[in-house]
Amino acid sequence: MTAVTLEQRMPAVVAPRSTFAWLRERGMGATILVAAISTAFGVVLLSATGYLSASFRANETYGSSDTMTVVLAILSFILLAVAIYVAAIVTANTFSTIIAGRTRRIALMRLIGATALSQRTEVAGQGLAVGAIGAVLGLVGATAAVAAALPLLDRALGIEVDYAVVQPALLLPAVAVALTTWAAAWAGSRRVLTVTPLQALGGAVEQTTEALAGRRGRNIGSWILGIGGAGLLVLGILAGMITPAGVIVSFIGGLLSFTALTLSATAIMPRLLRATGRLFGGSVTARLAAENAVRYPERSSRMAIGVVMGVALVVMFAVAAESAKALVAASGGGTPDAAFEQMVDSFSTVMMSLVAVSAVIAAVGLVNLLTIGVVQRRRELGLLRALGLTAPQIRRMVLIEAAHVTITALAFGLVLGVAYGWIAAQSLLGSVAVPPLWLSPTFVAPAIPWLPVVVVVVATAVLTLVAAVAPTRIATRTAPVEALAD
Repeated sequence: MTAVTLEQRMPAVVAPRSTFAWLRERGMGATILVAAISTAFGVVLLSATGYLSASFRANETYGSSDTMTVVLAILSFILLAVAIYVAAIVTANTFSTIIAGRTRRIALMRLIGATALSQRTEVAGQGLAVGAIGAVLGLVGATAAVAAALPLLDRALGIEVDYAVVQPALLLPAVAVALTTWAAAWAGSRRVLTVTPLQALGGAVEQTTEALAGRRGRNIGSWILGIGGAGLLVLGILAGMITPAGVIVSFIGGLLSFTALTLSATAIMPRLLRATGRLFGGSVTARLAAENAVRYPERSSRMAIGVVMGVALVVMFAVAAESAKALVAASGGGTPDAAFEQMVDSFSTVMMSLVAVSAVIAAVGLVNLLTIGVVQRRRELGLLRALGLTAPQIRRMVLIEAAHVTITALAFGLVLGVAYGWIAAQSLLGSVAVPPLWLSPTFVAPAIPWLPVVVVVVATAVLTLVAAVAPTRIATRTAPVEALAD
């Protein structure tokens, strides 16, 4: 009987699809959006830093500062790398979730002779396609926006900066994002290797805590990256006492250490989530939400890590800028240099606006992953409805689960952002002599700007509500019997 049922269901599952039918899958549209935003971020970043460099060169006071030129070049490189890095993490997590939902189809393809390599190649090709589509859209849109904005900016500032908008260098972000999306899709499809034909009878499959604990290679890799990243962070601080280029060493250390946290998120996040779960009380929906968050750590970690990245990035730049201003104020006996403070405020406003785009990318990833996760859990939610939970209880459970993940990620991101922000300021400014004492090397005391921190907290709360709107509707739109029949 089972064989007959399986045979009857196979044609519907593995029937050839039209060439671009996969573009209609949940997650693909959001991936195109992430690629478009990332490319636009790179284009605007290169244009903004080029414009700032040209305007600083025209400034009589700071135009001859080699340090400012170096700082602008370094920050341009760092921000572009950060945007691509965030997009890669979000895309890899998205494709990992999509693969979990394709478990049945992949298992059946393996059953009739398809190899894991062919399945991964198919997924990687889809990643390259959506990455290229998003990159082209972002490149064209951002270039047009910059061309329209620069004349307005010249008139607003009362200056005329000689800067060409269309440059060959603007192709770099588009190519980098397309290739990164392809690589992220390949990395996200590694779950194909573990799919067995027996799973053809099931639905979406997420790995349990026990299965994740046995991945020794991943665990060893995260330890190596973590130790290496921490070492480079310390080395960057020491090198920063000699040259501002020390921030590059710290930046690489930050990437390695955060990558280690990403790889080990399935071990770290459940512990943090368990502690946060106590904040929501002991009601049925709260307990179910808490258990859902920790039962499949891979799913909850994928949602949380994007928020951690976005929060850490925004707070990092805010802390770095505030620490620089505090350093100048301390060197002036408590009174900051007005010209320098104005310059730092203007520069940090531009940079904060740019880095906020990375937070938007992470937010898109959270909404996308939460929606896909609810769609893939239709049978589970249908069973809860059949057992007696009402539609409002299901909606409340999904909302609490989203809040559970984002609050935990927010707290973790704030801690990381403050730490990374101070390290960035110290390694960048430790060798810079500031007026009026002109002392070097110097210690940059960490300073926390509370207004940006409050904005981040409020924005995260709003994000939680917005991210949960679509999934909560999906969770209760399907009748229990229909959901259980999937």
